[in-house]
Amino acid sequence: GPLRPTEVSFLAESTPITIIPRQRLDTLPLISLTTPRLTPPQRATVPLWLALILKKQKRCNIVPPSWLSSHTISGILQWEHDNPSSFSGALPWHWLELSELLLEAASDDIPDANVGGEMDLRVLLRALREVRQSKARDGLKQLEGTYLLMNGLGMMEITELRGFAGMVVDGLRKLGAT
Repeated sequence: GPLRPTEVSFLAESTPITIIPRQRLDTLPLISLTTPRLTPPQRATVPLWLALILKKQKRCNIVPPSWLSSHTISGILQWEHDNPSSFSGALPWHWLELSELLLEAASDDIPDANVGGEMDLRVLLRALREVRQSKARDGLKQLEGTYLLMNGLGMMEITELRGFAGMVVDGLRKLGAT
């Protein structure tokens, strides 16, 4: 069946992320990969799940992705407002899950995470999510024909939209049967 939000979040944890190790760690041969040798202060790229574990143990700082800043998110939010019939392609596939995981575990590494007010990263991300959800729902309500083009949506957005889309399609089937 379709993926649940928790499964989508789990998949996002394999996304590569840059860290700055705080202590030396030799390579670890794991089933899915061998981790790089970590030598402070050299940056290293590791899967997000490993970065989150190391962060929790205070063994690294996480370098936020370039898109995860108030400046970038406010620009994308403005673009979303200015373009009601399409979605910005400037966000990664797992943008929603990544932003939530990183803000929860590493807000001290993200410059705009706790500034407060309208430029607070959490406030901007919430507004962006709401605008994109509204546009997606409006697109489904105006569905005519056999397909709907929604390029630019992230995986979690599609997962969350699935239930609503199913109701719309069922309604269209009922209308088509009359």
